Amino acid sequence: MRVPQPTISHPVQVWDGTEMLECVSIIPEAPDVASFCFQSPTGALFSYVPGQFLTLELPVPGGPLYRTYTISSSPSRPMSVSVTVKAQKGSIGTRWMLDNLQPGMRIRASAPAGTFSSHHHPSEKYLFISAGSGITPMISMTTWMFDLGRPADVVFVNCARRPSEIIFRQRLEHMASRFPEIDLKFVVEETDRYQPWTGYQGTFNQLMLGLMAPDYLEREVFCCGPEPFMQAVREALTGLGFPMERYHQESFHPSLAEEAANPVEGDVVPDEAAPAEVAFALSGVTQTCAETDTILATARTAGLNIPSGCTFGVCGTCKIKKVSGQVHMVHNGGITDEDIEAGYVLACCSHPIGKVEVEV
Repeated sequence: MRVPQPTISHPVQVWDGTEMLECVSIIPEAPDVASFCFQSPTGALFSYVPGQFLTLELPVPGGPLYRTYTISSSPSRPMSVSVTVKAQKGSIGTRWMLDNLQPGMRIRASAPAGTFSSHHHPSEKYLFISAGSGITPMISMTTWMFDLGRPADVVFVNCARRPSEIIFRQRLEHMASRFPEIDLKFVVEETDRYQPWTGYQGTFNQLMLGLMAPDYLEREVFCCGPEPFMQAVREALTGLGFPMERYHQESFHPSLAEEAANPVEGDVVPDEAAPAEVAFALSGVTQTCAETDTILATARTAGLNIPSGCTFGVCGTCKIKKVSGQVHMVHNGGITDEDIEAGYVLACCSHPIGKVEVEV
């Protein structure tokens, strides 16, 4: 049974990123993890594909900080949109949200973006594998299927340090209790004191995969989590002969394979010894640089601020209009072919070839 595609039609305004979001509630999920729920102050509804992300502009001390978070809510519930964030050691943006963002406060955000979604790969059987906060796109996709009332066959695997750190455990158990098509498998590294654990324990591996989903070769696989975790999953699947064209991962860390596979805007390769020049039309500033410098780095050298998030072509926050000239751009999905044809580039991964003028 194929899952219907998300088609949401609203007779009212749909939020497009031009209006600020208002935080309406905060839900603690686990240690240093919370879900922030936002609504449009004007009542606009939210339309997106489950698995997409938002880029938030966070007013941290010292200037705005742009951070990308996968949406953890489902477009089947369009009155609000939520992101679930986990503070890591050294976190700045996420730490600020956990310590400072309160209901009633408003922040700016870009419109939903991203292509990591079961929507783009319809199948009768899925295998969702995640670790830590990588569970967020999986909960969005699973909630969408649950709300349809006829979910696909989903084996949902989530790995955490200990049972108390499994995000959305109760929500997932509720959905699985209503639909046997949703099969939950939790893996923990260690147990909680005085709390017996009867599930999988250790590090996710090929043996666990075979026990959790014996028919894994028939499934469309989606994976999200820290890069070492996703690498281990890729290696496990490859070693078992899984057809990797049916493997999809969400990551805000670039890989050489992804960069090599993505389109390049421009026919020449940047030369470190070749001089270049970027004219920022709206600011009236021109800055010299090398062809191996990005437009984003050149703007910062010139004292200009171009909003940016991931800095390697995933989130699309730094999209700007190129007025003239040629750039060499290798992105990771943060810009569409239509935008490229219209003259837009991503400043973080675009290198000026000779003289280039942009609308900044």
